[in-house]
Amino acid sequence: MKYPKEVRTYCPYCRKHTVHKGKLASKGKARTLAIGTRKHERKLRGHGGKRAGKVPVKKQGVRQKIILECQECKKKQERVIGTRTKKKLEFSA
Repeated sequence: MKYPKEVRTYCPYCRKHTVHKGKLASKGKARTLAIGTRKHERKLRGHGGKRAGKVPVKKQGVRQKIILECQECKKKQERVIGTRTKKKLEFSA
């Protein structure tokens, strides 16, 4: 999906419409001590038959998230692109 590099949109900090520069939001890092991760690890441990965790699923598109940075006050805000997309977000000039 293509998205413009610069967008003129509302900035809640300036309280007016300004030019914002967009970039893709990063996913972050999975926490190794999170309860879900620990449960999954416990389920995989041992020799009890087939290993869990490999289920064939039809993938659903991902709702892309971008970070908009105001060119006046340099504050950042997140925006979720409305529809689910199969392809990665691409910024065009």
